[in-house]
Amino acid sequence: MMKYRLAQVMCGLLALTAAGCLSPRTDSSGIHTYQLSLDGWPSEARSGKLDGPVLLVSHPQAEPGFETQRMIYLKRPYELEYYAMNQWADTPVRMFGPLMVQALNQNDVWRAVMPLPSSIRGDYRLDTHGFLLQQEFLQQPSRVRVMVRTQLVDLKESTILSMRAFEVVENAPSEDAYGGVQAANRAVAALLDQIASWLGECVRHSPECRR
Repeated sequence: MMKYRLAQVMCGLLALTAAGCLSPRTDSSGIHTYQLSLDGWPSEARSGKLDGPVLLVSHPQAEPGFETQRMIYLKRPYELEYYAMNQWADTPVRMFGPLMVQALNQNDVWRAVMPLPSSIRGDYRLDTHGFLLQQEFLQQPSRVRVMVRTQLVDLKESTILSMRAFEVVENAPSEDAYGGVQAANRAVAALLDQIASWLGECVRHSPECRR
């Protein structure tokens, strides 16, 4: 009887192994991983004004619930859900920081744009918080929303020069994770364009900076 039961157990284990149930790669082999990037943007900084100010960029902070590599979507307001087989290469907020430095370095307003920490003394500091990126299936087509809150600090005067919230919404070309990725990259590029324009107005001390 014991030999019979042992044979049954061995057959069961062999069946599970053949089906791939015991493979350590089963949970991850089908996962798709995506990046945020600025396609078509130069990776090298332009030569800025020799007498222009230096901007220091602090590490962006994510909205609570968005400090994850998991791809977030909504099917009803306020409820965060996650794709099972799709993820970001890093948390979106961590990918957003270098992209922001890259984008702002293309603006000739600045002599240099440097991420913190930095040994270079800056004239201004850009702080960003409340970053979120989500795909919303609340309508057809689905859309991706990117939001961030910013403040520009005048380091010489030790004062907040301006504060601004930014939001961009882009329709997804398809109703799946990859459609969300495409829309997310377009939305992030548009968001960075808005931030760059706002910062330029602030440096020129335009009333547009205060809006």
